[in-house]
Amino acid sequence: MATVLESIVVPRSSALPSASLSPIAASSVSSRTGRLGLPHFTGLKVRSALQTSRSVGSLTYGPARRRRGLVVCEAQDTAVGVPAVSDATWQSLVLDSELPVLVEFWAPWCGPCRMIHPIIDELAKQYAGKLKCYKVNTDESASVATRYGIRSIPTVIIFKGGEKKDAVIGAVPKSTLTTSIEKFL
Repeated sequence: MATVLESIVVPRSSALPSASLSPIAASSVSSRTGRLGLPHFTGLKVRSALQTSRSVGSLTYGPARRRRGLVVCEAQDTAVGVPAVSDATWQSLVLDSELPVLVEFWAPWCGPCRMIHPIIDELAKQYAGKLKCYKVNTDESASVATRYGIRSIPTVIIFKGGEKKDAVIGAVPKSTLTTSIEKFL
């Protein structure tokens, strides 16, 4: 059962105290912020978007109208550069590869996995042409994870010649992964 403990309402700049409402309160607020040298905060960056009319079958709902804004998370899809491997593609992409292969076993709900994604992306760029990098979602490809005894994530395994050569468990620094990779190049 979910319970709301506290809610916060953030007023728009037009709803802030004005001189017409309370000259004493407005001047004391502005003089305090000016005196303390606090930075002016404008809030989240909001990107405007047009909302087009929606149609279902022969019905059309409303004309195109302008929405107030769209908040965009720029950190979504942090593992874009590293392709995913599934049960079906495991043999051809990992085991039959002529180059050494680094495979990251991860899950979308895993916080440390999200921390290591940018490091894997950097390593994929750094060792392009020398090492192939892939990721395996353990929720979607459980048979591969079970075959290699993955009990904690993130786990990074290096394969060479179709054989498991090294494994690193947990969110580790880039230098730790680089040391493991260099042994097999």
